[in-house]
Amino acid sequence: MKTLDRFLLTCGLLIPFWLLLGVWLTARAYPGYDHLQQAMSQLGAVGAPTHFWSPLLNNFPLAVLFALFAWGLARRWPGSKVALASAALVLLHGLGSLGTGWFPCDQGCAPAHPSLSQQLHNASGLLMFLSLTLASALWIWAGKRVAGSPALGRFSLAGVVGAIITVVLMAQAAKTGQLFGLYQRLNYAVSVIWVAGLALHSLRPALANRLRIATT
Repeated sequence: MKTLDRFLLTCGLLIPFWLLLGVWLTARAYPGYDHLQQAMSQLGAVGAPTHFWSPLLNNFPLAVLFALFAWGLARRWPGSKVALASAALVLLHGLGSLGTGWFPCDQGCAPAHPSLSQQLHNASGLLMFLSLTLASALWIWAGKRVAGSPALGRFSLAGVVGAIITVVLMAQAAKTGQLFGLYQRLNYAVSVIWVAGLALHSLRPALANRLRIATT
C-alpha cells in the first residue's frame, strides 16, 4: 500500500480522537457548559463564548479529515461501485460538517423563529446524519462481498441500528429538554467509531506487512 493511501485511510482513524479532543477543549472555554444537556452546536452558536474558534477547532478540521478519508476509500476500493458510493457519502458528510461550522445556529440553537443561518445549520446537520448512516448501510452488503469480511458487514449493521436508535432518543430528548447532549454524543460516537472501524479494516494489508517486517 502506498504512503499516500495509508495517510488518507489513517485520517479515518483520527476522526473520533479529534472529535473527542476538540469538543472537550472547546467546552473548557465555555463557562457552565453541560455535555449531558447541551448540543455540540451550542459551542459555536451565535453569542457563545466559543463562537469564533469552535468551528476552527472542530467542524472545519473534521470536514478535511472526512474528505481525505473519502478519497482514501475511493483509492482503496476503486473497482466497487458500492464502495465508491460510500466514499461519496463520506465526502458529503464532510461537506455537512463544513456547513454546520460555516452557518452557526442561533443562540440556544432552538429558536422559535430560526434565522437563515440556523436553517442552513439544521440542513447541514441532517445531511451529516443521513450521509454517514447510508454509507454504513452500504457496507452491510459490501463488508462480505467487497472487503471479504462478514465481520465488517455485522459491524456496519450494528452502526446503522445504533445510529437510528440514538437519533430517536435525540428526538425524544429535544421534546423533553432532558439529556439531548448525551444522546447527540452517543449518536455521533456510533458513526465515527464505524468510520474508524472501516478505516482500520481498509488499512489491514499495510498493517499486516508492517507486522511481518517487525517479526522477521
